[in-house]
Amino acid sequence: MAIQASIVTRDMDKLSEPTGNVYESVAVISKRARQIAVNVKEELNAKLAEFASTVDNLEEIFENREQIEISKFYERMPKSTNVAIEEFAEGKVLFRRREEEEGGLQL
Repeated sequence: MAIQASIVTRDMDKLSEPTGNVYESVAVISKRARQIAVNVKEELNAKLAEFASTVDNLEEIFENREQIEISKFYERMPKSTNVAIEEFAEGKVLFRRREEEEGGLQL
């Protein structure tokens, strides 16, 4: 998946098509972005925990290149909001309205 790393102008009409409402689309995208961010953070913390040491030796902390490389890799990853927008635009995000879940409250 090729995700843009820089700022991109989005067509709001296209983003609002799946939901029929720009604000609803933004809410869906933001929830997906939070899910992605939490998953990435948990993954990063798990990988960094492998290098955790109980010794507070300053020299050992500065010499841990693997930990630094892992951190740099995660810093270079695309932002969770960009990933969520691309997934939403490609129709890869499944969402449903609360009214549909509660038995069809129609407005």
